[in-house]
Amino acid sequence: MFQATRVLFILFDITCLLLVGLPFFILNIQRNPYKRGFFCNDESIRYPFKGDTIPDVLLGGVMIPFTIIVIGCGEFLSVYLSLIKNQSLGRKYVSCVYKAVGSYLFGAAANQSLTDISKYTIGRLRPNFLAVCKPQWDRINCKTGGYIENFTCTGDPLMVQESRLSFYSGHSSFSMYCMIFLVFYTQARLNSRWARLFRPTLQFFLVVTAVYVGLSRVSDYKHHWSDVLMGLLLGGSVAVFTVFCVSDFFTQPVNPVVAQEEEEEEAQQTNPQDHSSNGNHYGTTD
Repeated sequence: MFQATRVLFILFDITCLLLVGLPFFILNIQRNPYKRGFFCNDESIRYPFKGDTIPDVLLGGVMIPFTIIVIGCGEFLSVYLSLIKNQSLGRKYVSCVYKAVGSYLFGAAANQSLTDISKYTIGRLRPNFLAVCKPQWDRINCKTGGYIENFTCTGDPLMVQESRLSFYSGHSSFSMYCMIFLVFYTQARLNSRWARLFRPTLQFFLVVTAVYVGLSRVSDYKHHWSDVLMGLLLGGSVAVFTVFCVSDFFTQPVNPVVAQEEEEEEAQQTNPQDHSSNGNHYGTTD
């Protein structure tokens, strides 16, 4: 009965994960962004086409495994250095990893769905839109200086569709989501005295990595600065929501042994006589 209930809970979690990621899959299958026009004198969409400094495959291929590896190592240390009662090490570890990775994947799915809903609904033109679209200028009357809606692109259709998905930056939102998630994760797990400076140093470089990914999208002419800024803000917001509303990183029922030993050491330094009577005979002359 207990095993069947656990399987049902897992299936329910998977269902919720798929539902949250459903808009992402539907929009990427349909690939039909809003067809926005342009002004002939709009200089913000006249930048040349450049390759990606950080391609999609590289971003996902590094960010996702890196985050999962950090979570796996963090949960192992958290479980191994904990006073575990009534549960084996392996069982406790699998349970903690399942919850942590599940929370991360849920937030990632929510972040990508929100990003693509914005992209396909707004259809903002990328800075390199005209270079990708290659419109038939001989059929466009730019003398009036009006808003051009009826035009034909001669560039690659898939690239033209991509050039309509500027707002907001998916690279920025996903990288910031992953990095802010890890910032809070390390804040919850690295709580020993030796990590007082190591933890903020690690968190600093995590945030710098996400910011660099966002800035590269501006220098690659793939996004306007406002697209990147909004992507960073919303990606970080989804990470905060995931950590405090989905995960239980800051409400672990078991305290690390390392932290307990540090507390005992501090207590011994402040009151050595009381500490010597608690059953710990290290340092006694008996």
